[in-house]
Amino acid sequence: MSDTTANLRHKIASAGDLQAVVRTMKSLAASSINQYEQSVRALGDYARTVELGLSICFRAIDPVSAANGAGQGADAGVIGAIVFGSDQGLVGQFNDRVADHAVKTLAGLTHQVQDAARRQPRVWAVGERVQARLADAGLAPTGHFAVPSAVAAITALVGEILVATEAHQRQSEFSVLYLFYNRPSSAAVYAPVDQRLLPLDDSWRRSLTDAPWPTNNLPEVIVGDTEANRGANRGADTATLRALIREHLFVSLFRACAESLASENASRLAAMQRADKNIEELLETLNATFHQRRQSAIDAELFDVIAGFEALAKPRRSAQRR
Repeated sequence: MSDTTANLRHKIASAGDLQAVVRTMKSLAASSINQYEQSVRALGDYARTVELGLSICFRAIDPVSAANGAGQGADAGVIGAIVFGSDQGLVGQFNDRVADHAVKTLAGLTHQVQDAARRQPRVWAVGERVQARLADAGLAPTGHFAVPSAVAAITALVGEILVATEAHQRQSEFSVLYLFYNRPSSAAVYAPVDQRLLPLDDSWRRSLTDAPWPTNNLPEVIVGDTEANRGANRGADTATLRALIREHLFVSLFRACAESLASENASRLAAMQRADKNIEELLETLNATFHQRRQSAIDAELFDVIAGFEALAKPRRSAQRR
């Protein structure tokens, strides 16, 4: 026999320990999904407030000023991208799917650029795993960020991303900025999506401008009641627009990061469910084999006892016949 009962008992104990770890990871992943989804829902009211503020600024400022405040003015054709992935494994095809989507989308966008020197996009990777996938695909990341381990750490990550991208944008290294991340759809299902972060989408800006205000009193930016301050209202409008755009960028990055983390944990949950099922099947096979071997050993021992008894009893029966 290739496996003794002692070896089988050891394998069963090891598989049981592994199953306990897998089920713990399942519980943590399910709990994390709920936290990240709640953070996205809580962000909705603040995002709505920022959009209302932007709608007022877009009404008050001419399109050229709004476009400049939205992040235009850099050299055309250079594309920047932020790709959200994971630092840890056991997430199935999570990183592969978002990396493939980013590579294909960026290839289609950069193909339209005439200047070959500007076809290489500036890419920032969030997560070591997706960074490796992008590098293997020929997109060497310009920068790398660690994936936050909790909802409270997302704000710090968003601040780091904004500082890094603004520094490169001031140097005219890119004119368009895209986000790539996985978005949960239902249960453990997710899909890679992309969003143009800068410059602001024209149709989205027009929809905000044309949207009706929820009350009959339209707000306006006022810096003071004096005559001198009234002349500064135009500058205040522009400053307010820039501040609201920064908040819009923050909201977009925060939502993308939270949805990516929810998708990551959904993918991990699905992977752990498959692992749990496989371990359960393995345990059933090992237990069946263990009981079969144990029963075979017991039967062999009984046969030995009976054979010994028969060997001892045979001379006695022969003597009695004499």
